[in-house]
Amino acid sequence: QVQLVESGGGLVHPGGSLRLSCAASGFHFSTYVMNWVRQAPGKGIEWVSEINSGGETTEYADSVKGRFTISRDNAKNTVFLVMNNLKFEDTAVYYCARTLGSAWGNPMDYWGKGTLVTVSA
Repeated sequence: QVQLVESGGGLVHPGGSLRLSCAASGFHFSTYVMNWVRQAPGKGIEWVSEINSGGETTEYADSVKGRFTISRDNAKNTVFLVMNNLKFEDTAVYYCARTLGSAWGNPMDYWGKGTLVTVSA
C-alpha cells in the first residue's frame, strides 16, 4: 500500500549539485517523519537526513551538514534532498524512507527502491 519512488539521481562532477525527489503515496504523508538514507558501493547503510511532518525541523548526519538540505511539500506528497558541493564519498544509492510511528528516532518501516548518485571527475 505504501509507495515511495525516488528520482533525480545521476552523474555529477565533484563540487556540483543535485536535487533528489521522493514521491509518496498510500498513506497520510503529512503526518509522518521522513528520511533520506544512502548506501555507498561496498559499504553499509548511512542515515543522511530527517524532517518532521510539518517541515519545521530537520536533522543531518555530520558528513553532509552544511551541504545538503532536506525539505518537503505536503500538498504534493513529496520529499526533496538538495545536495551541494558533492564529493566522491557522496556516491551512493539514495533512498527515502518513512519513520515507523511518525516519531523522531524510531526505525524506518518503508523504503523506496532508491536512485543512484555518482560523483566522478
